[in-house]
Amino acid sequence: MADYTKKYNPNRSTEWNYGGDKWRLSRSKIDFFVECPRCFYLDNKLGTKRPGFPSFNLNLAVDELFKKEFDVHRKNKTPHPVMEQYKIKAVPFQHEKMDVWRDNFVGIEYAHPETGMTVSGAIDDIWITPSGKLIIVDYKSTSKDGSITELSDSPWDQQYKRQLGVYKWLLEKNGFKVEDVGYLVYANASKDEVGFDNKLVFETTMVPVEAETEWIEPTLKKIKTCLDDEHLPAIGEKCEFCPYREACGKKLQHIHARQLAQSK
Repeated sequence: MADYTKKYNPNRSTEWNYGGDKWRLSRSKIDFFVECPRCFYLDNKLGTKRPGFPSFNLNLAVDELFKKEFDVHRKNKTPHPVMEQYKIKAVPFQHEKMDVWRDNFVGIEYAHPETGMTVSGAIDDIWITPSGKLIIVDYKSTSKDGSITELSDSPWDQQYKRQLGVYKWLLEKNGFKVEDVGYLVYANASKDEVGFDNKLVFETTMVPVEAETEWIEPTLKKIKTCLDDEHLPAIGEKCEFCPYREACGKKLQHIHARQLAQSK
């Protein structure tokens, strides 16, 4: 087996930074700003992102299988069984750009005239009601005790709520009418089985979410101000990376100063 050789690159190509030809304000970047303006600035303005972490491949597999299932019903213009179970009067939406909108590197875009920023987001799924209104849908997979029937106050769940809001906003800016309530289709893996037996047993539930959009325009203005400023913005209230960087920087500077004094 070949050795893993990929290394962290602290200096991204400027074309991917704010002001570069390839820079876009993705849905995840908006959430990044909400989490910590300083980390967001270091990433998007200065081109030094946080070190990454491995993808959750099991989650990605569930997402892909969900898409395959819903695509069968998209082609046949029929509701998925989970839609019938929850009495959702809709079918998966057919559109020529559906694959583009679901592409993580493209997504659905909107050029925001007030800030000059192009906002984008990759949507898991869209359903359409008999009246022609769209429903935003995102797939989630996890393993928690009990059935997942509602969002909690956890940072992750609040991020999911903002996520659906951005997707709703993007679709409306592209001329579509969108329902105020979207859905998280949750696959929750059971840990109560007698053994693994080469399979996981999931319970699929649907969680309704109010897709709020009123926070987006003010946030875009704050992001624009942040990126155009030459001063470092504030640290996010719950950011763990900024205190880590600060502590490491002080300790390394102390060691450097001590070694410099010893060399004289």
